[in-house]
Amino acid sequence: METAAATDAIAKYTNMALEYAPTIALALLTLIIGFWIIKRIVKFADLAIQRSGMDATLSAFLSSMIAIALKIMLLLSVASMFGINTTSFIAIFSALMVGIGMALNGTLGHIASGVMLMIFKPFKAGDLVKIGGAQSMGVVDSITAFNTTLKTLDNQRIIIANSNVTGNDITNVSGQGTVGVELTYGIGYNDDIDKARKIILEVGKSCPHVLDTPAQGVVVANLGDSSVDLATRPFCDPTHYWDVFFYMQENVKKEFDKQNIGIPYPTMDINMIGQNQEVMN
Repeated sequence: METAAATDAIAKYTNMALEYAPTIALALLTLIIGFWIIKRIVKFADLAIQRSGMDATLSAFLSSMIAIALKIMLLLSVASMFGINTTSFIAIFSALMVGIGMALNGTLGHIASGVMLMIFKPFKAGDLVKIGGAQSMGVVDSITAFNTTLKTLDNQRIIIANSNVTGNDITNVSGQGTVGVELTYGIGYNDDIDKARKIILEVGKSCPHVLDTPAQGVVVANLGDSSVDLATRPFCDPTHYWDVFFYMQENVKKEFDKQNIGIPYPTMDINMIGQNQEVMN
């Protein structure tokens, strides 16, 4: 009896193996060929994306998304070959993705913002930018799928989430190739405007980083309560912005001192009016 049962079991499993062998072989062949085709498609897509001029980080991100989508489709196709109801699996997978998406809402927002930054390119690595307020000003060090890193003048590193970057005003200081350094100097009302203008221009010419074109100018920007404000804007390469700023500030002050041009501070004149009062007893 036991021998007969064992024989029946062996026969049953042998028939089952023979029945499913072609399907298993076809599934393995489909997987091998499918992964090979996917590899070729992803490689072709990656080259096409790079040729379009997109950022390398975005190129890698999009290529990985294409690869994942194609592999999921391939696995679902293989599963259907064994009679598995993929409709239910797709529904469960979709619900799972919705749950994961809700849990990672902030993270996905950073990724979406990173993709937008890489596509529209409001700035690139090496640009001097200001994100929102002046506290977030620095040279762009890197742009990733999640955050943007700035390097400040004092060599600090500011890491800003991409959603915060796209949600704020972006000032690309070096976006036009050259940058004007806005400077204002106050002189006294009794000082010679033309003499002060000449000093400021000469200091600008002596700075090794100030460009000849556009030419630097000096204008009267404001007649203040205690000073005549002279504005100037020397142009330079964005990488030398702070070099020009500090050079001008120091050397204009030194030349003003040599030429007896005063830099006034706020003052107030108070006129006292006395009245004679008779004291009545």
